[in-house]
Amino acid sequence: MNKLIRRVLLVMILAVGVYGAIFFYKGVDKITHEFGHFAWWAFVAGLALAFLNYLLRFFRWQYYLRLLKIRDVPWGESFLTFFSGFVLTVTPGKVGEVFKSLILFQLRGVPIQKSAPIVVAERVTDLIGVITMITLGSLSFPGGAIWASIGTGLVIVLLGFIAAPTLSERLINAILPRLPGALGRFGARIAPKLVEALEQLRELTTPARLVFPTLLSIVAWSSEGVALWVILRGFGEAAPMAITVFLYATATLAGALIPVPGGLGITEGLLTGQMETLAHVPEGISAAAMLLCRLATLWFAVGLGFVALGILRAKHPKLSADPAPSPAETEKTP
Repeated sequence: MNKLIRRVLLVMILAVGVYGAIFFYKGVDKITHEFGHFAWWAFVAGLALAFLNYLLRFFRWQYYLRLLKIRDVPWGESFLTFFSGFVLTVTPGKVGEVFKSLILFQLRGVPIQKSAPIVVAERVTDLIGVITMITLGSLSFPGGAIWASIGTGLVIVLLGFIAAPTLSERLINAILPRLPGALGRFGARIAPKLVEALEQLRELTTPARLVFPTLLSIVAWSSEGVALWVILRGFGEAAPMAITVFLYATATLAGALIPVPGGLGITEGLLTGQMETLAHVPEGISAAAMLLCRLATLWFAVGLGFVALGILRAKHPKLSADPAPSPAETEKTP
């Protein structure tokens, strides 16, 4: 547990530095003044909308467990397992959410390689959902058709990459081992595993199995875009909801694609800047709204993750917070 806490604390220290820099750049006096006039019911509503996001994604998790015939996990335990993955939400691209697979392995003996494709499928449907939000939201302002075209093209390319095994395998083997230096050596090692993971992923992302989880993703992530809209209302700003959903989606996507913990600095900077340029939100309000939005949509999740993990450890004292099973162990069947 100590190792896990240290990781999150380091990211929190980084976050304090990022937020502090933004506050000083935008003006501490202006931001504190705006907080003095904020209607705090809006922040509570933002937390509720963020929690709706988590619940919808939990239902998607249950859907994937059923598809893979992982059926011996009680709902309550599955709920806590899913939420425990939020402890490592602040990892780059949220890849730390594979922690859920490690918890399942320890609690139920589910082989990690059996449940890990769920995490990848979640990221795929999240990506499609967020790009769809960007595409639809971009239509609400001039020049948005370009964004819409780019978003549609990205979704088509992503689905084509997953659906065409020969093409994806050739691209992986042609690109990863040829990266310069140590990256190339690392790429050569992981290329076969990545090809295998894609084969498992295709079982979860056939057209019939893609529609429902993708719709859940769109609604779930849109709820956090609505949370930004509500928070801005709390500051007296009436930005259109379509714009706030677009702003939140683009900032979230940028933070996920660039390999920094939790998208720190990237998401905050883009969200603040776009609020000012596209939604015409004053500087002080944009920085204050960004902070409340990140508290509701990022750090709230991390806090819930620690609560869920704490409950699991209380019920299962032998549960390790930093599980590192051997390859032989992870291949055991329940």
